[in-house]
Amino acid sequence: MNAHDVAEYCRRRGLYPEQLEQWRHDCEQAASLSHSERQREADELKQQRKHIKALEKELARKNSALAETAALLTLRKKAAAIWGDEDE
Repeated sequence: MNAHDVAEYCRRRGLYPEQLEQWRHDCEQAASLSHSERQREADELKQQRKHIKALEKELARKNSALAETAALLTLRKKAAAIWGDEDE
């Protein structure tokens, strides 16, 4: 395709020519990867997903602990309002 055909194709599909070039580059690069490189990238992706899952689990645990602490603080304030402080 010449530049005019590419521009017309992009207009019809709502794309930019730069996007086509980037996609072409990415496809060519992916096709040129060896099996070991693809396996390494898959392993890295697996490790990243595992790490994200661990972080999400830790975040959920911390959110739960924070909610529990907030509930206990609220109960302590209500109890102090009803029965008074021990210091008094």
